[in-house]
Amino acid sequence: MAKQADRLIGASDAFLVIDDTSLPKKGECSVGVAPQYASMLGKRANCQTLVSLTLARNEVPIAVGLRLFLPESWTSDPPRMARAGVPESFRQPRSKPEIALDEIDRLMVQGVRFGAVLADAGYGLSAPFRQGLSARGLAWAVGVPKHQKVYPANVSLIFSSGGTRPAAQKARSLICSRSRPRRC
Repeated sequence: MAKQADRLIGASDAFLVIDDTSLPKKGECSVGVAPQYASMLGKRANCQTLVSLTLARNEVPIAVGLRLFLPESWTSDPPRMARAGVPESFRQPRSKPEIALDEIDRLMVQGVRFGAVLADAGYGLSAPFRQGLSARGLAWAVGVPKHQKVYPANVSLIFSSGGTRPAAQKARSLICSRSRPRRC
């Protein structure tokens, strides 16, 4: 499927879009079902969550990957996973960003061509995910939550070395240093 998608729309101006797909479910027997954030509902609900990868170019999207995320309530219960038939190799805890990086590796090995990876803030929040994209030499653009601090690459944060102030007050007195220190 991935190779056929690449033949149809793979190119240096294509995008690989990483997202979550939630499947609301009742009950507890379907693999991975647990109370978790359901993006399609905009709230926590009993659902399965899948990491989806879509190759897109010129308004044409083609699904090239879909992997089930197992929440901690599943990965911490080996007998439950065995009863449900979860393969041994998928029984260890893995975050959605880790699953996404594994899927990106799978697609790259298959020769799927794309110019950049796009992901929402759920993935953008993960420093290991962003670093993993860079380590693979990929161009990327990800959302970041409004509370996440973003600084230019030439800024370093230095904690002040003042006496015995409470930790919260120390955190507020971060000093940014570019060419010369200044208060943030």
